[in-house]
Amino acid sequence: MKQFKLFTSCIVGAMLMFSIQSNAQLKVPEGSQRAQVTQRVGITDITIDYGRPSVKEREVWGKLVPYGYNNLGFGTSTAAPWRAGANNNTTIEFSHNVKVEGKDLAAGLYGLHIAVKEDGGATVIFSKDYNAWGSYFYDEKKDALRVDVKTKEVPHTETLTFLFPEYKANSTVAALRWEKKEIPFTIEVDVESIVLAGIESDLQNSPGFTQSNWDNAANYAFNAGKLDEALKWIDASISGNFFSKETFSNLSLKSRILAKQGKTSEAMTFVDKAAQLGNPTEVFQLGTGLIGQGQKDKALAVLKENVKKSNGAWPSNYGLARAYAANGDYKNAIKAMNTSMAKAPDRFKNRLTGELEKLEKGEDIN
Repeated sequence: MKQFKLFTSCIVGAMLMFSIQSNAQLKVPEGSQRAQVTQRVGITDITIDYGRPSVKEREVWGKLVPYGYNNLGFGTSTAAPWRAGANNNTTIEFSHNVKVEGKDLAAGLYGLHIAVKEDGGATVIFSKDYNAWGSYFYDEKKDALRVDVKTKEVPHTETLTFLFPEYKANSTVAALRWEKKEIPFTIEVDVESIVLAGIESDLQNSPGFTQSNWDNAANYAFNAGKLDEALKWIDASISGNFFSKETFSNLSLKSRILAKQGKTSEAMTFVDKAAQLGNPTEVFQLGTGLIGQGQKDKALAVLKENVKKSNGAWPSNYGLARAYAANGDYKNAIKAMNTSMAKAPDRFKNRLTGELEKLEKGEDIN
Protein backbone atom coordinates (compact mmCIF):
# COMPACT_ATOMS: atom_id res chain seq x y z
CA MET A 1 0.00 0.00 0.00
CA LYS A 2 2.83 2.36 0.90
CA GLN A 3 4.57 1.49 -2.38
CA PHE A 4 1.38 2.30 -4.33
CA LYS A 5 1.06 5.69 -2.60
CA LEU A 6 4.71 6.45 -3.35
CA PHE A 7 4.23 5.46 -7.01
CA THR A 8 1.10 7.64 -7.27
CA SER A 9 2.93 10.60 -5.70
CA CYS A 10 5.76 10.23 -8.19
CA ILE A 11 3.34 10.16 -11.15
CA VAL A 12 1.46 13.25 -9.90
CA GLY A 13 4.75 15.04 -9.30
CA ALA A 14 6.04 14.22 -12.76
CA MET A 15 2.81 15.42 -14.36
CA LEU A 16 2.97 18.66 -12.36
CA MET A 17 6.59 19.24 -13.42
CA PHE A 18 5.66 18.61 -17.06
CA SER A 19 2.76 21.08 -16.80
CA ILE A 20 4.95 23.77 -15.28
CA GLN A 21 7.68 23.23 -17.86
CA SER A 22 5.25 23.29 -20.80
CA ASN A 23 3.52 26.50 -19.63
CA ALA A 24 6.55 28.42 -18.39
CA GLN A 25 8.13 30.82 -20.86
CA LEU A 26 11.29 32.82 -20.50
CA LYS A 27 11.17 36.56 -21.16
CA VAL A 28 13.67 37.31 -23.90
CA PRO A 29 13.78 40.18 -26.43
CA GLU A 30 11.88 39.74 -29.68
CA GLY A 31 13.86 39.99 -32.88
CA SER A 32 11.52 42.79 -33.99
CA GLN A 33 10.72 44.83 -30.91
CA ARG A 34 7.13 45.92 -30.28
CA ALA A 35 6.32 49.61 -30.33
CA GLN A 36 3.27 51.74 -29.77
CA VAL A 37 2.42 55.24 -30.94
CA THR A 38 -0.64 57.33 -30.03
CA GLN A 39 -2.12 60.53 -31.40
CA ARG A 40 -5.06 62.42 -29.90
CA VAL A 41 -7.45 64.36 -32.14
CA GLY A 42 -9.83 66.39 -30.00
CA ILE A 43 -10.57 63.83 -27.28
CA THR A 44 -10.19 60.80 -29.57
CA ASP A 45 -7.12 58.59 -29.10
CA ILE A 46 -5.66 56.68 -32.06
CA THR A 47 -3.15 53.99 -31.03
CA ILE A 48 -1.05 51.75 -33.28
CA ASP A 49 0.77 48.73 -31.81
CA TYR A 50 3.27 46.96 -34.06
CA GLY A 51 6.46 44.94 -34.43
CA ARG A 52 9.49 46.78 -35.87
CA PRO A 53 11.61 44.79 -38.33
CA SER A 54 14.77 46.33 -39.82
CA VAL A 55 15.86 46.39 -43.45
CA LYS A 56 19.29 44.83 -42.77
CA GLU A 57 20.38 45.36 -46.39
CA ARG A 58 17.52 43.20 -47.66
CA GLU A 59 15.32 43.97 -50.66
CA VAL A 60 12.04 44.87 -49.01
CA TRP A 61 9.32 45.73 -51.52
CA GLY A 62 8.35 42.88 -53.79
CA LYS A 63 10.70 40.46 -52.01
CA LEU A 64 10.62 40.55 -48.20
CA VAL A 65 7.17 42.11 -48.51
CA PRO A 66 5.50 40.53 -51.55
CA TYR A 67 3.17 42.68 -53.60
CA GLY A 68 -0.56 42.12 -53.36
CA TYR A 69 -2.13 39.05 -51.71
CA ASN A 70 -0.20 35.82 -51.31
CA ASN A 71 -0.32 32.24 -50.09
CA LEU A 72 2.21 32.33 -47.25
CA GLY A 73 2.42 28.52 -46.96
CA PHE A 74 0.96 28.40 -43.47
CA GLY A 75 -2.40 29.04 -41.83
CA THR A 76 -5.77 29.20 -43.53
CA SER A 77 -5.34 32.23 -45.79
CA THR A 78 -4.47 31.64 -49.43
CA ALA A 79 -4.59 35.35 -50.30
CA ALA A 80 -2.97 37.18 -47.40
CA PRO A 81 -1.93 40.84 -47.36
CA TRP A 82 1.16 41.99 -45.48
CA ARG A 83 0.91 42.16 -41.69
CA ALA A 84 2.20 45.80 -41.72
CA GLY A 85 4.96 44.95 -39.28
CA ALA A 86 6.38 41.80 -37.70
CA ASN A 87 5.12 38.88 -35.57
CA ASN A 88 1.67 39.41 -34.01
CA ASN A 89 -0.99 41.47 -35.73
CA THR A 90 -0.27 45.13 -36.12
CA THR A 91 -3.29 46.72 -34.46
CA ILE A 92 -4.92 50.12 -34.55
CA GLU A 93 -7.45 51.33 -32.01
CA PHE A 94 -9.87 54.28 -32.12
CA SER A 95 -11.56 55.48 -28.95
CA HIS A 96 -14.41 57.06 -30.98
CA ASN A 97 -15.90 56.68 -34.44
CA VAL A 98 -13.71 58.11 -37.22
CA LYS A 99 -13.46 58.42 -40.98
CA VAL A 100 -10.47 56.89 -42.76
CA GLU A 101 -9.88 58.33 -46.22
CA GLY A 102 -13.44 59.67 -46.03
CA LYS A 103 -15.04 56.31 -45.12
CA ASP A 104 -16.76 55.58 -41.78
CA LEU A 105 -15.06 53.29 -39.28
CA ALA A 106 -16.55 52.53 -35.87
CA ALA A 107 -14.64 52.92 -32.63
CA GLY A 108 -12.73 49.81 -31.63
CA LEU A 109 -9.61 47.69 -32.07
CA TYR A 110 -8.64 46.36 -35.50
CA GLY A 111 -5.95 44.24 -37.10
CA LEU A 112 -4.08 46.45 -39.56
CA HIS A 113 -2.93 44.88 -42.83
CA ILE A 114 -1.58 46.39 -46.04
CA ALA A 115 -1.56 45.05 -49.58
CA VAL A 116 1.27 46.91 -51.30
CA LYS A 117 0.91 47.42 -55.05
CA GLU A 118 3.77 47.39 -57.51
CA ASP A 119 2.47 50.55 -59.22
CA GLY A 120 2.95 52.78 -56.16
CA GLY A 121 -0.39 52.30 -54.43
CA ALA A 122 -1.52 50.31 -51.43
CA THR A 123 -4.72 48.99 -49.88
CA VAL A 124 -4.96 49.56 -46.13
CA ILE A 125 -7.18 46.97 -44.45
CA PHE A 126 -8.87 47.20 -41.05
CA SER A 127 -9.84 43.70 -39.88
CA LYS A 128 -12.17 42.82 -37.03
CA ASP A 129 -9.76 39.97 -36.25
CA TYR A 130 -7.01 41.64 -34.22
CA ASN A 131 -5.70 38.62 -32.26
CA ALA A 132 -4.11 36.66 -35.10
CA TRP A 133 -0.43 35.97 -35.67
CA GLY A 134 0.55 38.02 -38.68
CA SER A 135 -1.67 37.55 -41.75
CA TYR A 136 -1.59 33.74 -41.86
CA PHE A 137 -5.23 33.44 -40.87
CA TYR A 138 -6.47 36.59 -42.61
CA ASP A 139 -10.10 36.36 -43.78
CA GLU A 140 -11.46 39.15 -45.95
CA LYS A 141 -14.97 38.41 -44.62
CA LYS A 142 -13.79 39.94 -41.34
CA ASP A 143 -12.78 43.23 -42.98
CA ALA A 144 -14.36 46.29 -41.38
CA LEU A 145 -12.93 48.64 -44.00
CA ARG A 146 -10.55 48.81 -46.97
CA VAL A 147 -9.13 52.04 -48.37
CA ASP A 148 -6.80 52.64 -51.29
CA VAL A 149 -3.97 55.14 -50.87
CA LYS A 150 -0.93 56.39 -52.77
CA THR A 151 2.52 55.63 -51.40
CA LYS A 152 5.38 58.14 -51.25
CA GLU A 153 9.13 57.94 -51.69
CA VAL A 154 10.96 59.13 -48.55
CA PRO A 155 14.54 59.05 -47.18
CA HIS A 156 15.71 55.66 -45.94
CA THR A 157 14.11 54.43 -42.71
CA GLU A 158 16.04 51.42 -41.42
CA THR A 159 13.57 50.22 -38.80
CA LEU A 160 9.86 50.15 -39.62
CA THR A 161 8.12 53.11 -38.02
CA PHE A 162 4.52 54.23 -37.65
CA LEU A 163 4.05 57.94 -37.00
CA PHE A 164 1.61 60.81 -37.36
CA PRO A 165 3.43 63.28 -39.61
CA GLU A 166 0.47 65.64 -40.06
CA TYR A 167 -2.01 66.90 -37.50
CA LYS A 168 -4.94 69.34 -37.58
CA ALA A 169 -7.74 70.16 -35.13
CA ASN A 170 -10.09 67.58 -36.66
CA SER A 171 -7.79 65.17 -38.47
CA THR A 172 -4.41 63.50 -38.63
CA VAL A 173 -2.37 61.45 -41.06
CA ALA A 174 -1.04 58.08 -39.90
CA ALA A 175 1.86 56.71 -41.90
CA LEU A 176 4.05 53.63 -42.09
CA ARG A 177 7.65 54.34 -43.13
CA TRP A 178 10.11 51.62 -44.02
CA GLU A 179 13.08 51.47 -46.36
CA LYS A 180 12.29 54.33 -48.80
CA LYS A 181 8.52 54.02 -48.84
CA GLU A 182 5.79 55.81 -46.89
CA ILE A 183 2.20 54.50 -46.77
CA PRO A 184 -0.04 57.29 -45.38
CA PHE A 185 -3.76 57.33 -44.61
CA THR A 186 -5.90 60.23 -43.39
CA ILE A 187 -8.08 59.90 -40.29
CA GLU A 188 -10.85 62.44 -39.64
CA VAL A 189 -12.68 62.96 -36.36
CA ASP A 190 -15.98 64.79 -35.79
CA VAL A 191 -14.56 66.45 -32.70
CA GLU A 192 -17.46 68.78 -31.89
CA SER A 193 -20.12 66.07 -32.06
CA ILE A 194 -18.04 63.69 -29.96
CA VAL A 195 -17.30 66.33 -27.32
CA LEU A 196 -20.90 67.55 -27.15
CA ALA A 197 -22.21 63.99 -26.81
CA GLY A 198 -19.64 63.34 -24.09
CA ILE A 199 -20.63 66.50 -22.25
CA GLU A 200 -24.32 65.55 -22.42
CA SER A 201 -23.50 62.19 -20.87
CA ASP A 202 -21.12 63.60 -18.25
CA LEU A 203 -23.64 66.16 -17.05
CA GLN A 204 -26.03 63.32 -16.23
CA ASN A 205 -23.39 61.77 -13.96
CA SER A 206 -21.17 63.02 -11.14
CA PRO A 207 -19.67 65.95 -13.11
CA GLY A 208 -23.20 67.34 -13.37
CA PHE A 209 -23.27 68.04 -9.65
CA THR A 210 -20.72 70.86 -10.03
CA GLN A 211 -21.91 74.24 -11.27
CA SER A 212 -18.67 75.17 -13.03
CA ASN A 213 -19.02 72.12 -15.29
CA TRP A 214 -22.31 73.49 -16.61
CA ASP A 215 -20.58 76.82 -17.27
CA ASN A 216 -17.74 75.08 -19.08
CA ALA A 217 -20.17 72.98 -21.10
CA ALA A 218 -22.13 76.04 -22.15
CA ASN A 219 -18.95 77.90 -23.07
CA TYR A 220 -17.76 75.03 -25.28
CA ALA A 221 -21.13 74.81 -27.02
CA PHE A 222 -21.19 78.59 -27.54
CA ASN A 223 -17.74 78.57 -29.15
CA ALA A 224 -18.82 75.62 -31.31
CA GLY A 225 -21.84 77.60 -32.50
CA LYS A 226 -24.32 75.27 -30.79
CA LEU A 227 -26.39 78.04 -29.25
CA ASP A 228 -29.41 75.99 -28.16
CA GLU A 229 -27.23 73.59 -26.17
CA ALA A 230 -25.24 76.51 -24.76
CA LEU A 231 -28.42 78.26 -23.59
CA LYS A 232 -29.84 75.08 -22.05
CA TRP A 233 -26.67 74.42 -20.07
CA ILE A 234 -26.13 78.00 -18.91
CA ASP A 235 -29.75 78.24 -17.78
CA ALA A 236 -29.18 75.17 -15.60
CA SER A 237 -26.19 76.93 -14.04
CA ILE A 238 -28.22 80.06 -13.31
CA SER A 239 -31.37 78.54 -11.81
CA GLY A 240 -33.46 75.43 -11.17
CA ASN A 241 -30.86 73.11 -9.59
CA PHE A 242 -29.51 72.75 -6.06
CA PHE A 243 -26.14 74.16 -7.19
CA SER A 244 -27.55 76.98 -9.32
CA LYS A 245 -26.81 80.62 -8.59
CA GLU A 246 -26.24 83.80 -10.56
CA THR A 247 -22.58 84.65 -11.12
CA PHE A 248 -20.76 87.09 -13.35
CA SER A 249 -19.56 84.18 -15.45
CA ASN A 250 -22.90 82.58 -16.24
CA LEU A 251 -24.81 85.85 -16.62
CA SER A 252 -22.27 87.36 -19.00
CA LEU A 253 -22.16 84.16 -21.05
CA LYS A 254 -25.95 84.10 -21.28
CA SER A 255 -25.87 87.69 -22.54
CA ARG A 256 -23.46 86.67 -25.32
CA ILE A 257 -25.57 83.65 -26.27
CA LEU A 258 -28.72 85.76 -26.49
CA ALA A 259 -26.91 88.44 -28.49
CA LYS A 260 -25.70 85.78 -30.93
CA GLN A 261 -29.30 84.60 -31.27
CA GLY A 262 -30.36 88.13 -32.15
CA LYS A 263 -32.20 88.70 -28.84
CA THR A 264 -30.44 91.99 -28.18
CA SER A 265 -32.85 93.55 -25.67
CA GLU A 266 -32.91 90.41 -23.50
CA ALA A 267 -29.13 90.12 -23.79
CA MET A 268 -28.63 93.65 -22.43
CA THR A 269 -30.72 92.76 -19.37
CA PHE A 270 -28.20 90.06 -18.51
CA VAL A 271 -25.32 92.46 -19.19
CA ASP A 272 -26.70 94.73 -16.46
CA LYS A 273 -27.02 91.82 -14.03
CA ALA A 274 -23.50 90.59 -14.77
CA ALA A 275 -22.00 94.07 -14.35
CA GLN A 276 -23.40 94.21 -10.81
CA LEU A 277 -21.60 90.99 -9.84
CA GLY A 278 -18.29 91.37 -11.67
CA ASN A 279 -15.02 92.73 -10.33
CA PRO A 280 -13.41 95.65 -12.21
CA THR A 281 -11.35 93.36 -14.46
CA GLU A 282 -14.38 91.24 -15.35
CA VAL A 283 -16.50 94.31 -16.09
CA PHE A 284 -13.67 95.71 -18.24
CA GLN A 285 -13.80 92.50 -20.29
CA LEU A 286 -17.59 92.67 -20.42
CA GLY A 287 -17.51 96.25 -21.69
CA THR A 288 -14.82 95.71 -24.30
CA GLY A 289 -16.71 92.61 -25.43
CA LEU A 290 -19.77 94.78 -26.02
CA ILE A 291 -17.67 97.00 -28.27
CA GLY A 292 -16.83 93.94 -30.32
CA GLN A 293 -20.55 93.11 -30.56
CA GLY A 294 -21.28 96.60 -31.86
CA GLN A 295 -23.11 97.62 -28.67
CA LYS A 296 -21.14 100.87 -28.37
CA ASP A 297 -23.61 102.86 -26.27
CA LYS A 298 -24.08 100.01 -23.81
CA ALA A 299 -20.32 99.54 -23.62
CA LEU A 300 -19.86 103.21 -22.77
CA ALA A 301 -22.45 103.04 -19.99
CA VAL A 302 -20.95 99.85 -18.50
CA LEU A 303 -17.37 101.15 -18.64
CA LYS A 304 -18.29 104.55 -17.17
CA GLU A 305 -19.82 102.74 -14.21
CA ASN A 306 -16.73 100.57 -13.93
CA VAL A 307 -14.53 103.66 -13.44
CA LYS A 308 -16.67 104.61 -10.44
CA LYS A 309 -16.77 101.07 -9.11
CA SER A 310 -12.98 100.64 -9.32
CA ASN A 311 -12.21 104.07 -7.86
CA GLY A 312 -10.54 105.14 -11.09
CA ALA A 313 -8.07 102.22 -11.44
CA TRP A 314 -6.00 102.52 -14.63
CA PRO A 315 -7.51 99.54 -16.51
CA SER A 316 -11.03 100.93 -16.03
CA ASN A 317 -9.99 104.29 -17.50
CA TYR A 318 -8.30 102.49 -20.37
CA GLY A 319 -11.54 100.63 -21.03
CA LEU A 320 -13.42 103.93 -20.92
CA ALA A 321 -10.99 105.40 -23.47
CA ARG A 322 -11.78 102.53 -25.79
CA ALA A 323 -15.54 103.03 -25.33
CA TYR A 324 -15.28 106.76 -26.11
CA ALA A 325 -13.13 105.98 -29.16
CA ALA A 326 -15.68 103.43 -30.39
CA ASN A 327 -18.31 106.15 -30.22
CA GLY A 328 -16.10 108.67 -32.06
CA ASP A 329 -15.61 110.90 -28.99
CA TYR A 330 -11.82 111.30 -29.27
CA LYS A 331 -11.66 114.30 -26.92
CA ASN A 332 -12.94 112.28 -23.95
CA ALA A 333 -11.05 109.22 -25.13
CA ILE A 334 -7.76 111.19 -24.92
CA LYS A 335 -8.71 112.44 -21.48
CA ALA A 336 -9.46 108.93 -20.20
CA MET A 337 -6.27 107.59 -21.76
CA ASN A 338 -4.13 110.25 -20.06
CA THR A 339 -5.77 109.40 -16.72
CA SER A 340 -5.03 105.73 -17.32
CA MET A 341 -1.39 106.39 -18.26
CA ALA A 342 -0.79 108.39 -15.09
CA LYS A 343 -1.58 105.32 -12.98
CA ALA A 344 -0.47 102.46 -15.21
CA PRO A 345 2.65 100.38 -14.42
CA ASP A 346 5.69 101.24 -16.56
CA ARG A 347 5.49 97.94 -18.49
CA PHE A 348 2.18 99.05 -20.05
CA LYS A 349 3.08 102.65 -20.88
CA ASN A 350 4.69 102.01 -24.27
CA ARG A 351 1.49 100.39 -25.51
CA LEU A 352 -0.71 103.09 -24.03
CA THR A 353 1.50 105.81 -25.52
CA GLY A 354 1.11 104.27 -28.95
CA GLU A 355 -2.66 104.13 -28.59
CA LEU A 356 -2.75 107.73 -27.32
CA GLU A 357 -0.94 108.84 -30.48
CA LYS A 358 -3.63 107.10 -32.55
CA LEU A 359 -6.38 108.87 -30.61
CA GLU A 360 -4.68 112.22 -31.19
CA LYS A 361 -4.82 111.46 -34.94
CA GLY A 362 -8.52 110.65 -34.70
CA GLU A 363 -8.00 106.90 -35.09
CA ASP A 364 -10.04 104.23 -33.27
CA ILE A 365 -8.01 101.99 -30.92
CA ASN A 366 -10.46 99.07 -30.92
